[in-house]
Amino acid sequence: MTARSDRVGRYFARSNDVNNSDFHALLHIMVAETAGTPLTPAQLRQRMDLSPPAITYLVDRMIESGHIRREPDPGDRRKWLLRYEPRGMAMAHDFFRPLGSRISAALTDLDDSDLVAAHRVFMAMIDAMANFEDHLVAVDSHASTDVGRGTAAVRRTRGKARSTARTD
Repeated sequence: MTARSDRVGRYFARSNDVNNSDFHALLHIMVAETAGTPLTPAQLRQRMDLSPPAITYLVDRMIESGHIRREPDPGDRRKWLLRYEPRGMAMAHDFFRPLGSRISAALTDLDDSDLVAAHRVFMAMIDAMANFEDHLVAVDSHASTDVGRGTAAVRRTRGKARSTARTD
C-alpha cells in the first residue's frame, strides 16, 4: 500500500509541476493542517530531515508557486505556520477526489464491524510506527552525543600517547 501510495503521489507531483521533495512537504503540511496542528518550518525540517537552508529554499519555492503561505503563529508571534493556499488545496482535492471515490466504492461491501476492526489495526500500526520513530530519534540523539564524546576522548588519548612517546 505504501509503494502504491508513493506512485500515486508521484503522478500528482508530475501533473502539478512539483518535485518529489515538494510533494512530500505538501503532504506533511496538509496532514498537519487537516489535523488542526499546522507545521512551523522547523517542524517540517525535522520531518523531512533537511538542513535549515534547504527547508527555507523549499518553503520559499512552494510559496512562490502558490501552494502554501506563511502566517504568524497566533500563540507565538516569533514563529511562522505553513498553511495550504486555497488554490493548492483545490488542486489536491481535484486530483485525489477520484481516488476517494474508488476507495469508498471498494469499501461499500464491507460490514461496519470489518471497518471498525480495520481502523483498530491501522491505528495500532500507526502507533507502533510512531513509537519506533521516537525510539530511532532517541537512539540517534544518544549516538550523536556519544560520537561527540568519543571523538574528544580519542583526541585526548592520541595527545597523551604522543606526549608519552616523546618522553621515552
